[in-house]
Amino acid sequence: MLDIKLIRQNPDLVAEQLQKKKFTLNTAEFLTLDAARKQAEADSQSLQAERKQASKKIGELVKQGTPVEEAKKTVNETLAKIETQLEALKQKAQQASDALHNLMMEIPNIPDDDVPAGDDENANKEILSWGKPKKIDFEVRDHVDIGTELGGLDFDLASKLTGSRFAVMSGGMARLHRALTQFMLNTHIVDHGYSEIHVPFIVNAESLRGTGQLPKFADDLFKLEGEQNYYLIPTAEVPVTNIARDRIFEAKEFADGLHFVCHTPCFRSEAGSYGRDTRGMIRQHQFEKVELVKMVRPDQSSDELEKLTLHAEAILQQLELPYRKVILCGGDLGFSALKTYDLEVWLPGQQKYREISSCSNMGDFQARRMMARWRNPETNKPELLHTINGSGLAVGRTLVAVLENYQTADGRVEVPEVLKPYMGGISVL
Repeated sequence: MLDIKLIRQNPDLVAEQLQKKKFTLNTAEFLTLDAARKQAEADSQSLQAERKQASKKIGELVKQGTPVEEAKKTVNETLAKIETQLEALKQKAQQASDALHNLMMEIPNIPDDDVPAGDDENANKEILSWGKPKKIDFEVRDHVDIGTELGGLDFDLASKLTGSRFAVMSGGMARLHRALTQFMLNTHIVDHGYSEIHVPFIVNAESLRGTGQLPKFADDLFKLEGEQNYYLIPTAEVPVTNIARDRIFEAKEFADGLHFVCHTPCFRSEAGSYGRDTRGMIRQHQFEKVELVKMVRPDQSSDELEKLTLHAEAILQQLELPYRKVILCGGDLGFSALKTYDLEVWLPGQQKYREISSCSNMGDFQARRMMARWRNPETNKPELLHTINGSGLAVGRTLVAVLENYQTADGRVEVPEVLKPYMGGISVL
């Protein structure tokens, strides 16, 4: 959530900045609601002062010769009218406040200054490329054909068990998927210094509001039926980031920030994406990710985004998978992000680079929604912290990249060198 003071002070500037995200801020509605809330509160305070004065009039009326009971009756009638007016003003102020809050919850984060302008992914700018796609001198197959022919990927069975956009993995394929997960976790814990954390795969609505999935992206979520207001997590970012909700971290425990790595399944309804990537494992309703989440001091967040992105890149480099790094333009930037780098891995089966990780700095946007704070030792006052997250990596898409980049002419798949210790000596699928 944006700082409401920022919009109050310069609504036109904020509206201009949000245009970079192709979002139109209704400044007139904001100013009207804010003014209505202020006026209702001012009127309420005026009536409270009037009530205070009215309660003193009994003695004055008695001094003027009015009988005590008559004086009480007169004053009580006045107080009753004031109470009725106060209740109406209270409801009016609450309605305006609720409407203003709902409007604020729909406003996205302001893009960073170095985010390029653009309408969609076609305007994203390449920062670097790493590795060169292998020259394959035989007919290239995609991961669906490779996995099906090896007997380790079964989409028909998954469709029978559940429906479309699911997969069943078995044998060496399932083991390779698990090996990738363990390799990612170990690398981020041992080499990059993250603390592993295990969280629930089900969260409440408040957690989703905290990270920005609700209310705007309700259609992309799987909501559970029942008495509780529960949802399946769309990413580990939600439960891990909400660790900081309604909390103040003392300066000593927050000196270097909090750095977490978490492996979870992720569940997304993919509303609005029907017809896109329906083949294979690129866009599924259930998939797994190794997520990196950082909560840091505001003066650290820019550098920490760079570090987190490098940590995700390190996985691709050790797997020797060609990739490129792009900075997202305003029109492609996520709701909560002020800056995002996408890592796109080369897929021979598609002859293109495809996203495998998004690494984003959210600034204090999520922290303000969650009231996540740290105590600044210089002022000894609580301040909003900054949140950063990124995939390190999406396990299913990494499996896709390994299958396609390590395929051989005879239909097999070589196991990347760094994964062999996790494969129990298996070097080829």
